Amino acid sequence: MSERLSGAKVCAIIPGAGPGERLGQSQPKAWVLLAGQPLICHSLAAFRRSPRINEIILVVHPHDTDRARELIASGPSDKTEKAVSGGATRQESVWLGLQESSQDADIVVVHDAARPFVSQQLIEQCIQQALAHGACTAAVPCSDTVKRADGNTVAQTLDRRRLWLVQTPQAFRRDLIIQGHENARRHGISDATDDAQLVERLDKPVRIVRGCAENMKITEPADMALVEALLAGGPARIGFGYDAHSVSRQRTLVLGGVVFEGEPGLEGHSDADVICHAACDALLGASGLGDLGRHFPDTDERYRGISSLKLLKEVAGMVRAAGWQLENLDVTLVAERPRIAPFSAQIRRNLAQAVGIEDARVSAKATTSEGLGFVGRREGMASYAVCSLRRKWGQPEEPPIGPK
Repeated sequence: MSERLSGAKVCAIIPGAGPGERLGQSQPKAWVLLAGQPLICHSLAAFRRSPRINEIILVVHPHDTDRARELIASGPSDKTEKAVSGGATRQESVWLGLQESSQDADIVVVHDAARPFVSQQLIEQCIQQALAHGACTAAVPCSDTVKRADGNTVAQTLDRRRLWLVQTPQAFRRDLIIQGHENARRHGISDATDDAQLVERLDKPVRIVRGCAENMKITEPADMALVEALLAGGPARIGFGYDAHSVSRQRTLVLGGVVFEGEPGLEGHSDADVICHAACDALLGASGLGDLGRHFPDTDERYRGISSLKLLKEVAGMVRAAGWQLENLDVTLVAERPRIAPFSAQIRRNLAQAVGIEDARVSAKATTSEGLGFVGRREGMASYAVCSLRRKWGQPEEPPIGPK
């Protein structure tokens, strides 16, 4: 199974074209803010993190395609990503997404934009089951007694031991899910509320992978209020970082990943990007993971001359693996020269891409020391950084210690 999985090409389709009328918002549900980000951003981020996914297709309301393309362009990703216009129903939107999926994809994973907390484990389990059996859905067993009603009168009590509440992701062999949609279109079926129904109509088995309560779908205003309360209640930490380097006229200056030709550089084992180093220490400090020298010692030749943006990206990955999500990053360079104002937007973009958040949640600015100290004498540069982290919902307060 692991060999088949490692070689499989997987496309993720994230439908988010619905108006979200039940949520009581004036805009499509996918763009309602949750923890400062549009709802669809959370699902997109989950599939970007998955090493199994090769391609991601966002299906949004026709008025929001440009907005979705901007979202794709703003974030770091090693996937092929597209934004397409959806249809009048969820079924039609997924069909339109399928038309844009790569024909050589082995597996298609469909996941609701309104389920922002899908786990990497659940994504992988669904892909594995689809490879082995053709079709799979995440679901949770029904824990409440279920009644079938005629109007306001109970008609029957159902056996809950055989009932499951369906979630997404749902994963399928690409040829199978396309066949299911084509069959539905031939028979005039347009009201399927999930894609597994269309495969069931082909008399093909659909496997169940046990989902989890955290993978909830946001539908009603009460759902949003509950999730916001849970997120806001999670522990937060503030990180502070500081770094300083002396000037070296034999090196090229790199600040925030931007090369300043003609300016004297800074001494250091890596490219001595003082802004990135301060940002690294802020993230490591807030998450309790030590300092930059502990993880990337200057005695290790692997890091000689390395881009500090690469180090920052690796640090951000370590922070996420420890169960934290970055809320914002603020950096300040202290130097007499050069002026970084013309390059501040590029520096912000570089930092945002490295840490995996939107440009708007990164600040990059500079000040001088008014001629005082080693900075004032132009003997070196310093940088400060502050960040805030929040514990991911469902994560323990501290990462596990020792073998599992």
